[in-house]
Amino acid sequence: MGRVYRRGATWWVQYYVRGQLFRESARSALKSAAIGLLKVREGEGAHGRLPNLHAEHTTFSDLAALYLQDYEVNKKKSVVRARQLVAHLRRRFARLRATGITSQRIRDYIQHRQSAGAANGTINRELSALRRMFRLAANETPPLVDAVPQITLLEEQNVRTGFVTERDYHALSAGLPAHIQVPFVLAYWTGMRAGEILGLRWDQIDLDMGCVRLEPGTTKNSRARHIPFVTLTIDLLREWKSETLSRYPDCAWVCHFRGQRLRRIPLRTWRKVCAEVGVSGTVFHDTRRSGVRTLVRAGIPERVAMEISGHRTRSVFDRYNIVSGHDLQQAKRLLERVSTTVSTMGLRQRRDGTLSD
Repeated sequence: MGRVYRRGATWWVQYYVRGQLFRESARSALKSAAIGLLKVREGEGAHGRLPNLHAEHTTFSDLAALYLQDYEVNKKKSVVRARQLVAHLRRRFARLRATGITSQRIRDYIQHRQSAGAANGTINRELSALRRMFRLAANETPPLVDAVPQITLLEEQNVRTGFVTERDYHALSAGLPAHIQVPFVLAYWTGMRAGEILGLRWDQIDLDMGCVRLEPGTTKNSRARHIPFVTLTIDLLREWKSETLSRYPDCAWVCHFRGQRLRRIPLRTWRKVCAEVGVSGTVFHDTRRSGVRTLVRAGIPERVAMEISGHRTRSVFDRYNIVSGHDLQQAKRLLERVSTTVSTMGLRQRRDGTLSD
């Protein structure tokens, strides 16, 4: 039989489940609160469920620590970004227990971030991190949370649709300095991610076969890929490799600046050149969308194009396969050609008497 009793000003409950004794604070000075808690625990015990006392003491800090540990243990590349997401969430939830992170508080958080000017896409990344925290905690033994709250992501209206046109490509490739031109040309013709390109070593590139080999662990989704190069890219890499090894014989990196690995695209130089050639607002990631468009418009099957670009889902691939006004005009010309052929055949059949009105 269970009972309630008081220790100082706080009421406690005592009960048995499967013959095991449990004592638990009601965290209240009201006896009625303890009686209510005892009824809940006895109801759970009647169904054979052991009380999850750990879950009631789990804090946001516990959830955040578990989330970051998952990134570090699995050596995920975006651990820095994960820490940034946790920092935003911590400002709002730091003093709360997991049980206190309710749907209403999550809605309040969304409203707070929107009022601060955060885009829906940014808020969604933060909400996804929070949801991941709860799921990791729920999978612990014993579980650190009783339930995962319903977290609905916002509709994103800020998805970029920009890409580099052929004219922009020629202007940028001519205006960029060599150490930025190389990753730019690679991105435009292959659709590779900037991080994948900046991590390339010379021993991964076979200029005779005209391809690059991305090893597992060097790509975002940790899948190996083989990517073919067009002749233009091969010629550029041959020239760049010759210059690199003659001046910096110990440099193993394809993308480098004076022999030192290039870890990011220099933003100031990129923006300056974009402004000079009249394409201000273009970002380096636009070249990835351009690469996907180039692959598809070259007639490469979409399944193969996805393998080259490294997209695992069709939905994301379709976001990168941007349709331009030129594409629509080309479609119009093809339709006009078909319609002209059909009309001509119809007239010929009428003249021959093989088609009735």
